[in-house]
Amino acid sequence: MIIMLTQEVKDDMNRMKTYAFCTSSADGEPNVAAIGLLKRMDDETIWAVDNFMVKTLKNVEENPRASILVWSTDTSGAWQVKCDVSVLSEGEDYEAARKWAHEMKETLPAKNLLILKVTDVYNVKPGPDAGKKVV
Repeated sequence: MIIMLTQEVKDDMNRMKTYAFCTSSADGEPNVAAIGLLKRMDDETIWAVDNFMVKTLKNVEENPRASILVWSTDTSGAWQVKCDVSVLSEGEDYEAARKWAHEMKETLPAKNLLILKVTDVYNVKPGPDAGKKVV
């Protein structure tokens, strides 16, 4: 089931520069990576460009799930966005992502496009609603 992001989560994503991108291997070994080239495409789809992913890419190939932390000193809330992940290394969407990455910095390799489909969003801001599912 695909979930649509709320306006508050989208507004906070617009304020982000770097995300904590969390994955785990098939046997449960966790990994977290800082990722800057992450872009909300619509209310249920997020793109992430693989420039230097090693463990992250291996993990999503073994276990196509990921979690993104949307939080910084510039956001009003704090959110965990869980997603199903697919990896593309060719095609129209991949070429569009590669172009976007090269607009950010021409020398980026843009090896793959990770397409993230939102499945759950949780409030992770400290307080009485911490850990509650938003959508």
